Amino acid sequence: MMVRRFLICLLLPGSLLVIPFLLRPGAVGGQTSGGAVDRLVIISSHNKGVKDEYDRAFRKYYREHFGRDVVLDFRSPGGTRDVVRYIADRFESEFRFFWEMDPANGPWTGEIAAAFADPSVDRDPKASPAAKRARKVFLDSDVGIGIDLMAGGGTFEMIRHASKGFAVDAGVRKRHPEYFRASSIPEFFGGDRLYDADGRWYGVVLSTFGICCNADRISEMKNKNFPAAWRDLADPRFFDLLSVADPSKSGSANKCFEIIVQQCMAEAGDPARGWENGLNLVKRIFGNARSVTESASQVVLDVTCGDAAAGMAIDTYALSQAAWTRKVEGERPSFRPGGGPRVRYITPRGGTAVSADPIQLLRGAPNRRTAERFIDFLLSLEGQKLHCFKVGVSGGPVVNPLNRPAVRKELYRSEYDALRFEKDYDPYRSGSDFVYRSAWTGKYYGLLSRLIKCIMLEPSEELQAAWRAVIAAGGPDKVPEAMAAFNALPFSYAEASAMNARLRTGPGNSAQDVAALLRSWSDFARKNYIKAAELARKGR
Repeated sequence: MMVRRFLICLLLPGSLLVIPFLLRPGAVGGQTSGGAVDRLVIISSHNKGVKDEYDRAFRKYYREHFGRDVVLDFRSPGGTRDVVRYIADRFESEFRFFWEMDPANGPWTGEIAAAFADPSVDRDPKASPAAKRARKVFLDSDVGIGIDLMAGGGTFEMIRHASKGFAVDAGVRKRHPEYFRASSIPEFFGGDRLYDADGRWYGVVLSTFGICCNADRISEMKNKNFPAAWRDLADPRFFDLLSVADPSKSGSANKCFEIIVQQCMAEAGDPARGWENGLNLVKRIFGNARSVTESASQVVLDVTCGDAAAGMAIDTYALSQAAWTRKVEGERPSFRPGGGPRVRYITPRGGTAVSADPIQLLRGAPNRRTAERFIDFLLSLEGQKLHCFKVGVSGGPVVNPLNRPAVRKELYRSEYDALRFEKDYDPYRSGSDFVYRSAWTGKYYGLLSRLIKCIMLEPSEELQAAWRAVIAAGGPDKVPEAMAAFNALPFSYAEASAMNARLRTGPGNSAQDVAALLRSWSDFARKNYIKAAELARKGR
């Protein structure tokens, strides 16, 4: 068993390889035909396999539909958060140049820098005339950053870009209203938007969050049942057997924790009590963690290797690894009880949220017409098949399996079952029992990642020592006083809005003040975990 795991771990680095290109001009694909050539610049954290398939398929589509060649120039400064930071920095730099070119605008100031991309200025009656003018000048401009599109990264960041004015309407709904029928791409699903009403971003594929398991490791446990719900990952039987991603480094991990909290809020019937239940469930999950990774994809690699028995995963990562392990193991009979693949992806009961992974047109796009054609292609049935069909089938990828669920409902009809990468997987079905309520936690998305970092990651040694002591004492029910200390939170849901405001620097709230607040949360948690461990050891 251990030899098999070792060999698999040696093979893994190539299975979810992410090789970001340097930020320099250059096409991904092969040579053009030598005729008229258009260009498209895309910033993305997508991996090289996705970029290669996009390049290959779109160049073919472009020649067939427009009789021209096109070069796709991908820019990749790193992960999604690096992409977002790069775009913000570039827009500030370019708008400053634009502002200073007109002497009538006056000098560039800190107030102008803070206001031009701040959507709150639009509705703030107290905003200064200078701030309002800077905001208006930016929104009336065609200031660009030399990049046409941002691809991938989730709806949260693209919604922020749209509100800031970094993204503009790509006009797809005017050109192709047939794409946006409820029977094709619904506007909402499970409480989440699948495209922006003003056309500033469009979901291309769907993502769900679930549990990735290693069947070999589960079979070695006394309780051989696979986890079926998020709360199962908090069971003491998974102590030192989970891989978990750091939500302050991984936006997808943070979204997953938000979903867990939301499910607890719905089950409690009271958002305030559910907020506490959800955060304390996440505490126990971190208490069971064997490793905390910086990326969601690494969780799946840890599980596949057998370094962890289970972890939280994005569907495409887990399903890709399941397909890869099936290919590696071949068609030989399974040695596992009941058979089945080694890597399993489980949609948690009542807690599987579906969200879109979008694309958006950036303000001042230098190749706008080509960019619009690319978005049209990705949302067409031809482009959608590229994402969800198997390698080698008609309409599917040529070399690299993308394994991304299509946003177009038509492709889940039975006629396509044999062509999709997972014929039985339909996120429109798996996510139908969960409704995301943005009003509950949407405005606290950033707060949540910082809170988890402060009360679970920074005092991780104390957290795990306390959870280990609780388990040794017979479990949470045996030591109620210890669990009361373990479950203590630095602030309540009713105080979340005020705490969120205190995380923003401004007049009367310096960066040092924010740091002190965060440190107080960590100190509070650490003190209570130490107390919980002492009480548990005393059987209280």
